[in-house]
Amino acid sequence: MSKEDIEITPNSSPEEFEHTKLTAWEGVKKFFTDLFDIHNDTDRDATIEAVKKDISFKGHTSWILIFSIFIASIGLNVSSTAVVIGAMLISPLMGPIVGIGLSVAINDIETMRRSFINLGVMVILSVMTATFYFWVSPLTEETPELVARTYPTILDVLVAIFGGLGLIVAKTKSGTIASVIFGVAIATALMPPLCTVGYGLAIGNMAYAGGAMYLFCINAVFIALATFIVAKILRFPLVRYANSQRRKRIAQVASLVALVVVIPSVILFYNLLQEQIFTNKTKEFVKDIIQYEGAEVVKFDQNYKSKDIQIYLIGRPVPQATIDDWRTKLKGSEKIGESNLLIYQGADNSGELAEKISGNLKADILSELYVNNEQRIRDKDDRITFLENEVARLSVKEKGIPFNQISKELKITYSGLQSFGYSKRVNTTFDKTDTLSVFNLSWDNSVRGKQRLENHKKIGELLKLKLALDTLVVVEN
Repeated sequence: MSKEDIEITPNSSPEEFEHTKLTAWEGVKKFFTDLFDIHNDTDRDATIEAVKKDISFKGHTSWILIFSIFIASIGLNVSSTAVVIGAMLISPLMGPIVGIGLSVAINDIETMRRSFINLGVMVILSVMTATFYFWVSPLTEETPELVARTYPTILDVLVAIFGGLGLIVAKTKSGTIASVIFGVAIATALMPPLCTVGYGLAIGNMAYAGGAMYLFCINAVFIALATFIVAKILRFPLVRYANSQRRKRIAQVASLVALVVVIPSVILFYNLLQEQIFTNKTKEFVKDIIQYEGAEVVKFDQNYKSKDIQIYLIGRPVPQATIDDWRTKLKGSEKIGESNLLIYQGADNSGELAEKISGNLKADILSELYVNNEQRIRDKDDRITFLENEVARLSVKEKGIPFNQISKELKITYSGLQSFGYSKRVNTTFDKTDTLSVFNLSWDNSVRGKQRLENHKKIGELLKLKLALDTLVVVEN
């Protein structure tokens, strides 16, 4: 019996039992080591060569970038996620960013210089192209796709970090995993922020342009940082320089660049994390605490910088004692205890509520009310249409007008007739009131204006003859 086949029995010695535990533990450890180890299947030389190749930006790459920027701008302009995704798939922006992270990790000053230059040219060309598009485009309305790229959140940072890790791990594997690279290009979304920068410049909104550039910088920094970390973990070989003085100087430059990237990234991550926690805590507070029978929260805003929480109420006025109780509970809340609670409600006679409920807030409230009642309105419209049709049908039947027969004759006689309707209209001159028969016609595009007028005249004469009517009106829908 081999050591691996040792079986534990009641008569086994303590030494045999300990050996079996050790063998089982070694097997589990080997399983997880093989599962997560990426050192053995890493081709470092091929990875460095592939990254350097993707840094280059000229000729075909320039035109691909321009075309992808146009596609992304159109997608943002019409709020089409599918079009934006297509632009991100063909964008070459990722190459120089990965090049920066890798070159810092391996002390390759020449590759670092090329990466920074090419990234700068790419960004400038992208912004210029997007600005030109939005400047000449007649569609300048803000869309959800554009607004979503005007300010970063902690989620954008997390996507950039894990996207960058996935990208460099895929690139280091022997035989690059192309599907992962495409997926990371979509997830990290480098193109849309640059297009939004162009949009902000084209319409003169510097807040949009600055926020979008901020988002792009976050994505780029954390992708480069992820590349740097993985390259260090996998122990990519450092570039060797014959001159020891030059080697030392380049190592110092690379270390300085690494610090410039890492330290602001950590601070930025912490600040965005705190802002996200503040937002989540505010939502929990409003949901759990801001409750009063007969009053409803229609909207609330939070501002992390000013620590203001603004809540808009409609319905039954909330007493001041209840509002004071809410503020007391807010002071005891974790992470948002120092915030200012500002309540605006319908009973506010100071005019402040009327001033606040304007612009975007008013639009949001109206939009919400519309969405909530849209189905109800549609059902009522369908019911009204049905009743109108029934009234018209019964009216025709009561007057003895052979509506179905006439409509079939007109359809056969006049090609291009799409619909035929009948109704009664009551007119008054204030001296006399008359009931007039009205016939409604609609035609397809093949029937021109002059022909339609002639048809209306003939159909009017025909209906007068068939229905024995002195007066009637033929109109077009």
